[in-house]
Amino acid sequence: MNKYRSHNCSELSDKDSGKTVSLSGWLHRKRDHGNLLFIDLRDHFGLTQCVIENKSKFFSKLEKLRPESVLTITGKVIKREKGTENLELPTGKIEVSIQSVEILSESKDLPMPVFGEQDYPEDIRLKYRFLDLRREEMHKNIILRSKVISFIRTEMLKLGFLEYQTPILTSSSPEGARDFLVPSRLNPGKFYALPQAPQQFKQLIMVSGFDKYFQIAPCFRDEDARADRSPGEFYQLDIEMSFVEQEDVFKVLENLIVNLFKNFSSKKIIYDKFPQIPFKEAMLKYGTDKPDLRNPLLINDVTNIFTRDDVKFDIFKKLVKSGSKVRCIVTKNTKDKPRSFFDNIDKWAKEQGASGLAYFTIEKNDKISGKGPVGKFFSEESLKELMKICKAEIGDSVFLACAKVKEVEKILSLARDKIAKDLNLIKEDQFAFCWITDYPMYEFDEETKKIKFSHNPFSMPQGDLNKLDYNNPLKIKAYQYDIVCNGVELSSGAIRNYKPELMYKLFAIAGYNKKQVEEKFGGMLNALSFGAPPHGGIAPGIDRIVMLLANEKNIREITLFPMNQNAQDLMMKAPSEVEAKQLKELGLKIDIKKN
Repeated sequence: MNKYRSHNCSELSDKDSGKTVSLSGWLHRKRDHGNLLFIDLRDHFGLTQCVIENKSKFFSKLEKLRPESVLTITGKVIKREKGTENLELPTGKIEVSIQSVEILSESKDLPMPVFGEQDYPEDIRLKYRFLDLRREEMHKNIILRSKVISFIRTEMLKLGFLEYQTPILTSSSPEGARDFLVPSRLNPGKFYALPQAPQQFKQLIMVSGFDKYFQIAPCFRDEDARADRSPGEFYQLDIEMSFVEQEDVFKVLENLIVNLFKNFSSKKIIYDKFPQIPFKEAMLKYGTDKPDLRNPLLINDVTNIFTRDDVKFDIFKKLVKSGSKVRCIVTKNTKDKPRSFFDNIDKWAKEQGASGLAYFTIEKNDKISGKGPVGKFFSEESLKELMKICKAEIGDSVFLACAKVKEVEKILSLARDKIAKDLNLIKEDQFAFCWITDYPMYEFDEETKKIKFSHNPFSMPQGDLNKLDYNNPLKIKAYQYDIVCNGVELSSGAIRNYKPELMYKLFAIAGYNKKQVEEKFGGMLNALSFGAPPHGGIAPGIDRIVMLLANEKNIREITLFPMNQNAQDLMMKAPSEVEAKQLKELGLKIDIKKN
């Protein structure tokens, strides 16, 4: 028998009554009743209540022992008295009467308690992450993460995929974020880069004649932290397939995602067949390419109404003449909402940096009119036209924003979420997945005033490749797609460009000459020139999937050892300075300019 335990701390039941058992774990909590001391012993699996009388020679030792010390307890299983059972625990009908105790490891005073789920400052939690991970919710989240990854691997193998590992040390490439660079000792003055994604390698796997690839891939990007993104590293389910079109990729991922979410959550999946929304439509209806489809509110373009003579809203009319757009959100049957509801939303919009949201409610007495600060500026006929465009009815309210396209999209996307939450329109017990498709191949960079790739530069453009309009690149669409759930982008993917000559032409539009393309992507271009299959793939983020399943808002809650917002590991004290000898071997000097 194992010298530390005969059972784990979630295993015993009333069927074990009378048995002598050994348990090992952490002292989770003590309750001193004078002549009796109750101890909750915790291990990875759960809790068992143990009890010792004050006449035992081990009583005083346990009485003084600090929480989170590690012990082995031997004793007899006894049924708890009726009324003292804890039916929320698997072991809640029994307790262990302690006969002997061995203290394996004593704990110091805790900087943060493990018992209880109250929140603590991030710096404490990250510095003592090993304690934070002992807490019940955190422990469950990490176990969930492991089970999700295991499930994904099993499902991918069932679907005929094989798992391959791609290099961690590779060359730097313009993927859109900053690379983490690694100096080469054997090649002085040169650097490896940690992969932002295995993009080129997974395509090379297809070119190498393998049919279906997947990998739980670590990715490294020197980006600022966000709630849904770790600074530095993250993991994704990397997928690539040969001889496929867009719909083939969709079919595989929908099958996987539906099975995964049904297996690990009781929430309802609204669509087993995910809606496909073109990028242009998404930006118009939702103001974002990451829409939360649980939210029934839609955005409508009503710019043309402000060209009418019978609309006297002069501020908006002047802006429209200078190229601004007017878009609106209609809320159903909100005529009885107090003035404060509308004013608070207008105030909130100003806090977001917008000029506010104009609003009115549609009412009908003798005729249709607008009630509210700007309602008087609209004639009955103009209101009827607006109602037709927006499918609005008497008693509905209209929130209006006027600005340049990107500005109006941004504020109304935020407003759509804000208003829906204020009106309790979002059902938290649902998952709503969708595909965003037909991304533009290029976009105009307002800062550099140049055209750049909008998504993945290795994507295949749509349409007849012999008739692409290279003179109007902003009109070229690509076989690029995102999968979104509840307003969270889980993944981007694409059907790949496997034609070298086409790649040169497409990169030229983004400002790369042939030499630059060959310097950056020589390995890929060389491989494609020896016969490459049509192929495509996608890479859902493991972290974001687990966040959704665990119902967590911050990636820190589902990651074993995350960094803080400044990309620092407070527990291991990274990043850290290195010795001069190490720098000398690498041919490096540190030159930090002091402010």
